[in-house]
Amino acid sequence: MALALPFRRPARLSPVLPVVAVMALLALPAAPGGEGGAGPADALSALVVLFCAVRLLRARRRPLSRTAAVLLGLPVAGVALAALHAVSPGAGITGLGRYLQVFVLVPAAVLLLIRDRADFRLLAWAFVALAGWQGAVGVHQYLTGTGASYQGRDVRAVGTFGASDVMGMATVVSFGLVCAVGLALGRPAVRERAIAVCCAMALAVPLALSFSRGAWIATVVTLTVQLVLAGPRRALKAGAVVVAAGVVLVGGLGVGTAMLQERIDSITQVTDAPDQSVTDRYTMWAAATDMWRDRPLTGVGLKAFPEYRDGHASLALSSGSDTGGAGAAFRRQPLLSPHNMYLLVLSEQGLIGLLCLAGGWLALLVRALRGLWRTRAADGRGLDCALAACGLLVWQLVDFAYADIGGPATALTAVCFGLIAWWSLCGADQLTPAGAAGHTGRPGYAQRSGSGIPVRRAAQ
Repeated sequence: MALALPFRRPARLSPVLPVVAVMALLALPAAPGGEGGAGPADALSALVVLFCAVRLLRARRRPLSRTAAVLLGLPVAGVALAALHAVSPGAGITGLGRYLQVFVLVPAAVLLLIRDRADFRLLAWAFVALAGWQGAVGVHQYLTGTGASYQGRDVRAVGTFGASDVMGMATVVSFGLVCAVGLALGRPAVRERAIAVCCAMALAVPLALSFSRGAWIATVVTLTVQLVLAGPRRALKAGAVVVAAGVVLVGGLGVGTAMLQERIDSITQVTDAPDQSVTDRYTMWAAATDMWRDRPLTGVGLKAFPEYRDGHASLALSSGSDTGGAGAAFRRQPLLSPHNMYLLVLSEQGLIGLLCLAGGWLALLVRALRGLWRTRAADGRGLDCALAACGLLVWQLVDFAYADIGGPATALTAVCFGLIAWWSLCGADQLTPAGAAGHTGRPGYAQRSGSGIPVRRAAQ
């Protein structure tokens, strides 16, 4: 008689590992002199979409619920209409592909590849790890004077993104900081919370050295919202930790340099005595508004802002911004967008495009907050996922008032919206009680809300 030895089948690899690979590519140095076009991470994100499609075909199940399909598909209407009015067919196709990648296809793929909250946490920690790497490179650049040029000195922390994308490292570090705070406030395990708190405190340093005022404002607003959503007791404890960390960093380690203090003070001077970068931004905002007034419903067409800019901008607009340092030679970088996502969409896609795009974001925010309140009212499991998702969405909505899509970090923005979509549409309702409607009958599995694919119950 054969012996029946106990055998435990190895756990299957998580389907979100290709998404982690996309994020890992962003740790590599960007090509010098890049113009913000597609990069290796964008190419791999296309393969992730293909991988998700093949996986769905093999499962032979309905991929998205009606609500998910509507919310993720809303931007298609405005973008497709604006592509028809582009200045050239090539510009229309390029712009259409970019918007679909960032706001439709990659988010939908990430949503469908996440099986449970364990996969969500894996991606959240991947955000933290990528932010830690980019932050470490940025701090080294500041200390050794090998960063991007700022006020005549090569001290601006830009990570591996180079001087042509000074917002790249700030965006990555902000995403990691927001995820770390969400994990710290929502995880019951003391060890994980301690690690997340240490990561959040460490990431505050490279964020400060990025000298990015827009990222600072978005991060402060987001962290405040996360603390409020976590509850008053946790908010007070976290506030005390932040104050203590600020005293140590500024007073003890000397992080508060004169340039940093001047940059902070300039936030309150953007209306009284703005510098040239702020003046250029105001001028481009006014130009974008004028373009919208000319074509209020459909806009001037995708990728058409540079073509119409000079005809609507005042003489206060400079010829471009100076970039240099971080291994790149000095050059004038043209101003090709208003550095405001809402005004960019309004000018190029009109009111129809803005309502479709921003309307979907607001719907995701409402559903994410509703899921967070239900999680808190129940047993609190998954609160870390809720805080991280809500934080990422709030950060993105605030940052879009000072920035738009472009550069290598855009692929990370697409992954970010995928995490947000999963929590808003599936995460809060992922697990159903045994025997309830939608249970597959297989031990340890439950039907995922928003998808027909059965997913394994995650360890809470």
